[in-house]
Amino acid sequence: MQVEERRAVRALILTPERQTLLFRLRPPGETRCFWIAPGGGLDHGETIEDGLRRELREELGLVDFRVGALVWRRHHIFDWGARRISQREEYRIVEVPRFDPVMTDEVEAQNVVDYRWWPVAELGNVLEPLTPLSLSAILARYLAEGAPDPIPPEEVLVDDEPAG
Repeated sequence: MQVEERRAVRALILTPERQTLLFRLRPPGETRCFWIAPGGGLDHGETIEDGLRRELREELGLVDFRVGALVWRRHHIFDWGARRISQREEYRIVEVPRFDPVMTDEVEAQNVVDYRWWPVAELGNVLEPLTPLSLSAILARYLAEGAPDPIPPEEVLVDDEPAG
């Protein structure tokens, strides 16, 4: 299977009440779901900031925010439908008051099952997988200590390829 290289950015959105907004996604053709921070792939030539602004506008209707600190990097190789993707991601803090998300991306909406504001203190109790896996620790560390310096080494996660 051909591997598609992709760069992406995601927002770890935090409210003053220490809540974060996550999407519950169901990949194409699967029954399992997982929770993930808003954001996604960068268009060719797009900067991290421009890509995050576009993604949050499309996925949440959020337009008035400051792109904050880089707190996590991840290289994830996974299947999405019939595609095998090698994605390098940055996770940026976005601090805003709580708002009601409005999804305008019809393609993305096909895989979004739900969205929820999670208290950061409850992330360790989520029964379905979180993306990234250490999301609870990343946010707790940021709230206690601020942006990491230096940035931790890139997390590498490789999902099994389907048999056949």
